[in-house]
Amino acid sequence: MPLWFICLFLHAFYCLPFSLYRSTRQIFPGKRRILPGWQRTVSHFSRFIYISLMKRTDIENLVDEELYGQLEQARAGLCLSATAPDQRIIVAMSGGVDSSVTAVLLKHWGYDVVGLTLQLYDHGQAIRKAGACCAGIDIRDARDICDRYAIPHYVLDYESRFSNKVMEQFADSYLRGETPVPCILCNQEIKFGPMLKAARGLGGTAMATGHYARSQPGKDKSWQLHRAIDENRDQSYFLFATQKQELAALRFPLGGLHKDSTRRLARALGLKVAAKPDSQDICFVPEGRYGDVIEQLRPGTVFPGNIIHVDGRILGEHEGIIHYTIGQRRGLGVATGDPLYVVRIDAKRNEVVVGPREALLVERIMLRDVNWLGDGQLCELPQEGLSLRVRIRSTGPLIPARLFCQQDRTFVVLNGAEHGVSPGQACVFYERNESASRVLGGGWIARTTRKAAGIEPQNKQD
Repeated sequence: MPLWFICLFLHAFYCLPFSLYRSTRQIFPGKRRILPGWQRTVSHFSRFIYISLMKRTDIENLVDEELYGQLEQARAGLCLSATAPDQRIIVAMSGGVDSSVTAVLLKHWGYDVVGLTLQLYDHGQAIRKAGACCAGIDIRDARDICDRYAIPHYVLDYESRFSNKVMEQFADSYLRGETPVPCILCNQEIKFGPMLKAARGLGGTAMATGHYARSQPGKDKSWQLHRAIDENRDQSYFLFATQKQELAALRFPLGGLHKDSTRRLARALGLKVAAKPDSQDICFVPEGRYGDVIEQLRPGTVFPGNIIHVDGRILGEHEGIIHYTIGQRRGLGVATGDPLYVVRIDAKRNEVVVGPREALLVERIMLRDVNWLGDGQLCELPQEGLSLRVRIRSTGPLIPARLFCQQDRTFVVLNGAEHGVSPGQACVFYERNESASRVLGGGWIARTTRKAAGIEPQNKQD
């Protein structure tokens, strides 16, 4: 067969339909362009041909059968009622490999995709630093992906809100002697609240993110949050504050994939972010120097004080409580011959209390601002408590425990004592079955009661 005929055939059945589709289909925020009947017919027909050929050429032939099967399961798990061309999906794009693959996948599956990126801060050092997120270079990477795949892209300036709701609360939490988790606050106050509202304003029927978690409808058709398949990448801990009504509008296409599969897919698609490092540090804390950021946000609030042993002895002096966290062993600046750990931070007295490892053991955790994602109401828990599992740190183990809600107080009693539990951290609830897949909610740790006798509870939140 002559080469010119093959080229003409490919142009007619691949390039031409795509050109027709691009010329007759235009995306506007919140509305769709009204086209004459013949143009709509050509547009939908060319879209069908383009999507079918693109899917078969760019996906099925680029990945192995196992990964392609996982992708098809992920597509089915989106649980979107209408046909793909009639569904506008807003993708929260951070410029990393996960959100980029999410956007490209949805585009390949034929959805009407719009990219949305947040401008959260302006920090020159962070912009040039690998391993951060939502900085200037990340916005550029997100825009480049969208330009390549003809995805409309918008950048929302949330710097002021991010500063008030996340950065300043981060600083205040440390000054109270807590150990905050700002990524949870960012999801709660920025991404899954205001950003969902913006997504609806753009005409989106759902918002997708690159988080490694899963959302799916339950028996009563209400949406549930579940852990990701990849246990090493599961991010459900950071999503516990998501409201039930928000879950119905959220989709996590990567929840059924392993991280190496995502990178393999990104390489197969030729995405320039395929080898981009994952975000490691808190985005607004360059080089992990929390103290520098806190002193910049709250100048004149950090003072030296005493380092005290649990038996009452003064062992030395610290340069500010913000430089210490519960469970810390290194960098205490005191030596007694036996290993010492930070067991309590007393912000009112400006004291750091240290002691042996057994002084860190905690049995009861009092919670505040609890978000319940389980069935029924939180106040309907049985008097003897609900048996479940909890996770206290994002990379920590799932710990058997019981959850109680009594007289407007919500607390967790651990089946066995746990080390290094700090106020300000999150305590996330999971089902007490073999898989512990479903997230039942969680809350912020207000104070703890230790197992070691004679040691008072952790910092109380008034």
